[in-house]
Amino acid sequence: MISNGTLEAATASATGSSGVRSTRPRQVPAGAAQKHNASDYAELSTTIKAMGLLERRPGWYWARCIILLAGYAAGLVALFSLGSSPWQLALAAYFAVLFTQTAFLAHDGAHKQIFVSGTRNEWFSRITGNLLVGLSYGWWMNKHSKHHANPNKIGKDGDIKSGALVFTTEDAVTRTGWRAAVMAKQHWFFFPILSLAGLDLHVNAIKAVAGGEAVKARWIEAALLVIRLAGFPLLVMLAAGPLMGLAFMGVQIALFGVYMGGSFAPNHKGMAIIPKDLSIDFLRRQTLTSRNISGGPLVWTGMGGLNFQIEHHLFPSMPSVNLRRARPVVREFCAARGVTYTETTLVGSYRIVLRYLQRVGLKYADPFDCPLAAELR
Repeated sequence: MISNGTLEAATASATGSSGVRSTRPRQVPAGAAQKHNASDYAELSTTIKAMGLLERRPGWYWARCIILLAGYAAGLVALFSLGSSPWQLALAAYFAVLFTQTAFLAHDGAHKQIFVSGTRNEWFSRITGNLLVGLSYGWWMNKHSKHHANPNKIGKDGDIKSGALVFTTEDAVTRTGWRAAVMAKQHWFFFPILSLAGLDLHVNAIKAVAGGEAVKARWIEAALLVIRLAGFPLLVMLAAGPLMGLAFMGVQIALFGVYMGGSFAPNHKGMAIIPKDLSIDFLRRQTLTSRNISGGPLVWTGMGGLNFQIEHHLFPSMPSVNLRRARPVVREFCAARGVTYTETTLVGSYRIVLRYLQRVGLKYADPFDCPLAAELR
């Protein structure tokens, strides 16, 4: 049997030297490989639990909360001290970082990393996300839970759904005319489009609590969003004046979008796309579609722990501070079983993402379109 550690290897094995894909009889019964592979995750999980890496780290999260609250206090003092000075635009960038770091904290709570109690995690993230960041916790959970269950799977993961950018050749082939011409250059628009991602997150939050989706505690979320999305701009206008206030909000929202999008996009974009009819065991489904970002404390802090994306997807409830300790264990485990473990630098990841967007934009044949029926079903 050929290796089932990578989608690429299986695709290459199924393709003849002439470039024409050959066919062959199924070598194993349907579901046999997946049942066999399922035991791999159980073994890894036992090791991780024995290391104590799934235990809560309250001290770490209290420290993060205190630092962020101090950051907000300092930011508000600066906001009312600078008046209409152009330095307000630098402060806008500061708040973009502050809001993104707060979003990372809310993300951890949504994954039940902070408290043992699921209810406490839920309310922490609801209050933090809605009141401080301006994101709907209910909307985020609906979207993010689907992503974690089926990362990069066509028809399941909303993060690869076609929009301003196209992420799959299945969607690319449907675009014609001027839309196809624009799509062919979509890699040039990636970072400019990220500057609109913050506004898009706020708009989706409003639409969700307005009735667009099923959201628990809808009226509480709505009230918190009104306070944040109306209250913060009002404070800015009062402190900096209308013109500088508008400039402040424009810079803050644009940089917030770039920072948020620039932290999440490197983790999955350009990784394997799973066909809608293919079922893969949990370990390989999460590992083959995720990418880690290498680097030291600056990268860990800057990305809120999301740089350890493989470990996060394998163990979503693991406190983010423990992910780097899990990394060598997971990497060695995957190597022993021939499962590709992808890691690159932040700059390298952006190059991969841009190349991938270019290939999709040109309707280049998806290298991961083989159903791998014999190996991974």
